[in-house]
Amino acid sequence: MKRPRKDGGFPPADMPVRTVHSGWLDLHLVELTGPDGATYERYVEDHGRAAAVLPFNPATRMALLVTMPRAALRFAGLPDLLEAPAGLIDAGETGLECARRELIEETGLEVGCLDPVGAIVATPGTSTERTDLFLAAYGDADRTGPGGGLDSENENISVVEMPLAELWTLMESDLAADAKTRILVQALRIRRPDLFS
Repeated sequence: MKRPRKDGGFPPADMPVRTVHSGWLDLHLVELTGPDGATYERYVEDHGRAAAVLPFNPATRMALLVTMPRAALRFAGLPDLLEAPAGLIDAGETGLECARRELIEETGLEVGCLDPVGAIVATPGTSTERTDLFLAAYGDADRTGPGGGLDSENENISVVEMPLAELWTLMESDLAADAKTRILVQALRIRRPDLFS
């Protein structure tokens, strides 16, 4: 029997798969067949599903973002990025439940309503990760904890509140930006352009 994917499903029955590494993420070597019948191999990083949420304060026109040390960015010689709070969906959890949990853990916010934006696959050439995206309006009364992530996961998260207009300028720049965050900021600007003036 084939090893299940991180999201609980299985790879296609006719796809030869060899697991190279199994842990927090799984790395597989899979065999594909091209239109001409030739076979070739590709690596697949099986990460599982995730959720991300952009919290914004409509009264103050601010957004709440996080930054944390990212090994892959440092490996690539890039600086840490401002990101929308996000995390992997736990077994039995929905994307909405994950977004709420991550919002509390990372920013200390407990909000009433989360507005779905859709889902993205950021790196389809190498990863199975699919991220459910949400927007969340917040006010001062929604701050119920300090945020900062879980000590047990060594997240070392810093919470950054910044004006949406400044965030938009940053997203428009040529600087590298986190894909999920860029998409969420664009979605908010389409839905609520008044918050960016």
